[in-house]
Amino acid sequence: MKKLILFIIVLFGFFSFATAQTKELEKLLLQLPDIRFTKIENLTHFEASYEIKIKQLLNHNDSLAGYFYQKVFLNHKGFERPTIMVTEGYNISQNTISELAELLNANQITIEHRYFGESLPDSLNYNYLNLDQSTADLHYINQLFHQIYSKKWISTGISKGGATTIFYRYFYPNDVDLSVPYVAPINNAYEDQRIYTFLDTMGSDECRKNQKALQVRLLENREEILRLLELNNKESDVSYTYLTINQAFEYAVLEYPFSFWQYGHSCNDIPNSKDSLEVLAKYLEQVSSITFFSDEIIELYGPHYYQSATEMGYYGYQTKGFEKLLTTLPVTSNPHATFLPNKMTPPFNGKLLKNVNSWLLKEDNTFIYIYGSLDTWSATAVPPQKKDHSIWFFMDGKHHGNARIMQMTAVQKIKLITTMEQWLSLKIKNHSSFNK
Repeated sequence: MKKLILFIIVLFGFFSFATAQTKELEKLLLQLPDIRFTKIENLTHFEASYEIKIKQLLNHNDSLAGYFYQKVFLNHKGFERPTIMVTEGYNISQNTISELAELLNANQITIEHRYFGESLPDSLNYNYLNLDQSTADLHYINQLFHQIYSKKWISTGISKGGATTIFYRYFYPNDVDLSVPYVAPINNAYEDQRIYTFLDTMGSDECRKNQKALQVRLLENREEILRLLELNNKESDVSYTYLTINQAFEYAVLEYPFSFWQYGHSCNDIPNSKDSLEVLAKYLEQVSSITFFSDEIIELYGPHYYQSATEMGYYGYQTKGFEKLLTTLPVTSNPHATFLPNKMTPPFNGKLLKNVNSWLLKEDNTFIYIYGSLDTWSATAVPPQKKDHSIWFFMDGKHHGNARIMQMTAVQKIKLITTMEQWLSLKIKNHSSFNK
């Protein structure tokens, strides 16, 4: 009975403390300029969660250019806890807890990228969709919430969000104490040749030979494969006007090796010459779906393609060996893998990439890089170097979707945790679940 009473007293005290923290947090949020916030059902890990719209300048160098509201999720753990900035490269689909927020028992601020999702200006002037402006968005949010959270700050992101973490640190090196980009490509050109080297050498000779044979058979039987794909997708509501259905098909076939390694597919699962065309069509949809080149997906990723084609760089598709089988795509040069809004053709400026790649080689600014050895994007990873305040993890057998702390070996986890403890001057107590 005494234990039950004690438990009730402790539980009541906990809820009283949490309620007081929430009231104090909302009071502080109300003092921040030009924000709107709505309390939402918080994740179980946090004390309170909010969806916030932050007024941002379209052009941080000219207030007359207009503004937009940027979508942010704030998940509050405690005023004395570290704060994680999740730098999304796209839209925010849902409010989720990051590995680092769980590991560090930290607050989390998840930031939708400008021109994605709900973070849209009234007029999509793409002149303002660049890394100078998008990292200024992050800097403004960082400075706003430093008024509430004064302890250690860490930025992190996955894929394009991870690249955004790196660019953010380049523009604002003092905003955070640590940056942890996951599977983050930093290209060096409009068409990064390292991708081709990766695809020409990854895996065994037999695996690459089987990949090529599959692509050839798909192209040789395009009419029947397209018919089967149409049957497989009869329930989906997709259209092909930006690209014709034949162009989309050829892109999907050329994309196949990139997607194969990006998400760690098995060489043993590649269909062979004895398998039916039905098996080939189903397999292509699983690994390199033609719907990725539909109007709906191209529109969704339009801002991403714009950024890639103007300053972030990207990749193209090798056509060697397919010259006689491609009927809609050019074979004299590699088709680029970007599909810009309204089929615009802005010039590429490689100055920022050159500066950032040079900076990454020279500076030592507390980075923890996490990559998967199978991932195609590891071809354009930040190259590992011997530094005192940056470490690299190239996780053996992992890919774009599972190169994460939870999937690390015990030795890797210990190295990561002890490094963060040293660099952040704190003790990480909440790592038992990461040691499984």
